[in-house]
Amino acid sequence: MTTSDNINETKIYRISFYHQGDIYELHARKIHQGNMYAFLEIEDIIFGERSAIVVDPAEEKLKSEFEGVKRTYVPLQAVIRIDEVEREGTNKIIATDGNSGKVMPFPKPPPHSLHHQD
Repeated sequence: MTTSDNINETKIYRISFYHQGDIYELHARKIHQGNMYAFLEIEDIIFGERSAIVVDPAEEKLKSEFEGVKRTYVPLQAVIRIDEVEREGTNKIIATDGNSGKVMPFPKPPPHSLHHQD
C-alpha cells in the first residue's frame, strides 16, 4: 500500500447519483475513475450499524441492494455531486417523481429543424 492509499482510506465521500428515476446518496471510503471508461468506481460503501434503535427503511433497502458488492460502477453522466465529508452519514434514496423504479431513456439531443432554401 502506498502513502496515498493510506490517506485515501481515512477520507469519507458522499456520492449523489441518479438511479432508476431516484437519487441515491451513498457514503464510501474509496472513489475513483477506474479502468471502465466513463464510470465512477465506488468501493467500501459505509452503512450504519443495525444495533441502532431507529431503523431507516431506505438505508436498509440500500444495504440489502449492495450486500456482497465489493465495488459498484456508476455512469459519470448519472453523478450529481461528490463531497468529501468529515464523518459518515445516512445513506438514502430520494424520490424525484412518481416514476420510481422505471427505466429512464438515455437523453436525446433536440430534433434539428429542417430548413429548405428556395
